[in-house]
Amino acid sequence: MGVEHMKLRTIALAGAALVALATPGWAQGTYPNQMVRIVVPFSAGSVTDSLARILADKLSDVWKQQVIVENRPGLPGTTSVAKGQADGYTLMLTSNGHTIANVINKNILFDPVKDFAGVTKIASVPMVAVVPPDLPVKTMADFLALAKEKPGKLNFSSAGIASTTYLSSELLKQAAKIDIVHVPYKGTPEATTAVIRGDAQLYFTPIPLAQELTAGNKVRAIAINSNARSDQMPDVPAVKETVPSYDYDSWFAVLAPAATPKAVITKASEDIAKVLKMPDVIEKLKAQGAVASPTTPDALDAQVKREAERYTKALHDAGVGTN
Repeated sequence: MGVEHMKLRTIALAGAALVALATPGWAQGTYPNQMVRIVVPFSAGSVTDSLARILADKLSDVWKQQVIVENRPGLPGTTSVAKGQADGYTLMLTSNGHTIANVINKNILFDPVKDFAGVTKIASVPMVAVVPPDLPVKTMADFLALAKEKPGKLNFSSAGIASTTYLSSELLKQAAKIDIVHVPYKGTPEATTAVIRGDAQLYFTPIPLAQELTAGNKVRAIAINSNARSDQMPDVPAVKETVPSYDYDSWFAVLAPAATPKAVITKASEDIAKVLKMPDVIEKLKAQGAVASPTTPDALDAQVKREAERYTKALHDAGVGTN
């Protein structure tokens, strides 16, 4: 009887241990205990990539685990996360262009809202509208006048479909009621080169690059897409000063597969928020033209859902994604 009792006790303890391992408290207490990948669905050198590398560097210290950035440009990168293991060891840092990926792409293999869980917003990055230096415009009003004078003749470049650089121009196109043509490129470097060469007549770029390019007379800055002027480029008017109905926040955020345990998401969100408060991280973000803006997972989920609905309607109104 004693032996049988001991066997039963051993089984009971083993069962209790398994239950403990399966509980959120355990997951939150030990996560992460192995390498974490941050997938970036944009090329190296993009704003998204730079933000991910700043974050990965600090999280490696905080978590005492290797955190690597994996560049997988375009839809394959996002799809890999949507279909990947929902265990917190695969995260994605992307732009808010993610919210309309299913609108501007046919036969998409993921739902940008339902297949992802928000972890936290990382930053808002005001984008500066730049034009080739030889384009005969000095202001946003000039550009809009030229676009109306030559409908369908001006191009705008972007760092790929569903990027924040795309949405910045597309929403301007709609708000100002102009006919300009989207030309997507592989990533930020290529899209920037296009406007320098004059292959594209408009591109929205982060403040640091805009400052560098304007200083070298490679482009001309005509507006910024934030709601107000930036202290870093105070002489550049906000788009809203010319087009009052224009409203766009160029944000970047960390998402995870939808089924990722809530406790893991909460832990990741809280730790990333701590990183974003570090003075050296704030300075590094500023160098990217970014302003740290961490949120709770629930707040990010709500924002993604809200903007997906808003931008889907806007693009459908323009005839995008309705065929």
